[in-house]
Amino acid sequence: MKRTLLLAFVTALLTPLPARAQIYAWRDVHGTLVLSDRKRNDGAMTYAVPEAPGIRATTPLADAAVRAQFEPLVREHAARHSLRADLVRAVIQVESGYNPRARSPKGAMGLMQLMPATAKQLGVRNAFDPAENIRGGCTYLRQLLDRYNGNEELALAAYNAGADAVDRNGKKVPPFQETRDYVKKVGRITDVQSASLKQRIVYKTFEIVDGRAVPHYSSRKPTTGTFEIVVQ
Repeated sequence: MKRTLLLAFVTALLTPLPARAQIYAWRDVHGTLVLSDRKRNDGAMTYAVPEAPGIRATTPLADAAVRAQFEPLVREHAARHSLRADLVRAVIQVESGYNPRARSPKGAMGLMQLMPATAKQLGVRNAFDPAENIRGGCTYLRQLLDRYNGNEELALAAYNAGADAVDRNGKKVPPFQETRDYVKKVGRITDVQSASLKQRIVYKTFEIVDGRAVPHYSSRKPTTGTFEIVVQ
């Protein structure tokens, strides 16, 4: 009954006239009403939004019980890569809404929405496996933070649009609406550092696992072996 009323409410508010913004509505295989700014179902009903400069799409906050399932993995890999756990949680929320089976129209997969080429580069064999996905996503996010000297805003922009796009734009957030909205959505969940870190040192060491060099990060200076300082 609530879903019917919601659909009726949307229908009443949105007049199907030519406009700059549109909303698509359909029901998924479970009968749940889906509203989106993208047409992802051939049978979707289309509603124009007159005089609207745009639509801000949001992802419902995942249930606490759902988030709790992945919390040990978030904490483990955030700590391993010297990332803020809050930042990792925010990326997962915005990317997939904590759905480990999520797949975007462009082919991004899993909780942290890894593209096939990125997953392969990171050694992720099954991007729909939460442990592998979070490990790969955290590794990738750490690489981007290293690239932009700890600037979370640029790292997030690169996570969404690619590092090449950020570099071509003079190491600034690219002028893509999707990318700018993405950074803002993450920023609404957790504070995003928009300047390079100057007073924090992160130490990078390597461990050989199955013939592959696996990086580890820590805010504590290693007492033995060699290391790199990646953020200062």
